[in-house]
Amino acid sequence: MGVTKETISPGDEKTFPKQGDKLTMHYVGTLASDGSQFDASRTRGKPFSFTIGIGQVIKGWDEGVMQMSLGEKAKLAITSDYGYGPAGAGGVIPPNADLNFEVELLAINGNNGKGGGKSSGCAAS
Repeated sequence: MGVTKETISPGDEKTFPKQGDKLTMHYVGTLASDGSQFDASRTRGKPFSFTIGIGQVIKGWDEGVMQMSLGEKAKLAITSDYGYGPAGAGGVIPPNADLNFEVELLAINGNNGKGGGKSSGCAAS
């Protein structure tokens, strides 16, 4: 029970998110039972941003995404207790459904790993 991560393509393997970081990601969510897609940021053409480790997303994301490095693309297999549980969600995720997400970590605190140099996240004064 929980979440397992399978790397599709590696990231930089040195920059990992920490609790409280603002992440920007692309994702495609499917039901593990039949592979039907229930949501995708890629379809909308707009990445999803959230703060990791504070309960803004399902537990499977909070735990699984923290194992990813910047730029990594991975599959997260999430059991229902780490997903939406007995309640399901939005009429598209049934109760007690196991979920699969293909996720790509695009940026951590606005840093996408491109552009050279490390950003402190602070603006120059």
